[in-house]
Amino acid sequence: MKKIIVFFLIGVVIVSCKQTITDKDITKINGYWEIQKVKLPQGDKKEYKVNETIDFFEIKNKIGFRQKVMPQLNGTYLTNNIKENITISKVGGNFYMNYSTNFGKWKEEIIEVKDSVLVLKNEANLEYHYKRQVPFSIK
Repeated sequence: MKKIIVFFLIGVVIVSCKQTITDKDITKINGYWEIQKVKLPQGDKKEYKVNETIDFFEIKNKIGFRQKVMPQLNGTYLTNNIKENITISKVGGNFYMNYSTNFGKWKEEIIEVKDSVLVLKNEANLEYHYKRQVPFSIK
């Protein structure tokens, strides 16, 4: 009986650690995000110390885009104007970012979204951990 209670408590802790994402949280995705690390399915991590490009998200009413941009020393961003179209869907209590381009379609589950943290998981179980990009300039 004690083992059952212990397993139950462990299960409650694990489930309660996952953020419950709401429609209101989706607006926090808007803006510039810099990838920090990627967690591989086996548990390994790939750390990113310096990024030449960052991701810019713009989502309104669950429709928008993601675009790669390159921060410049003067505080501006360069882009090639290629955008990945995004629609946000909710399936079984989980939110997904559904991407489409001329080359393909894919989706990522929104695992966590806070003011300065974004975690997305793709269909290959790779977890992308982002931090909000802080603008800078050298004048």
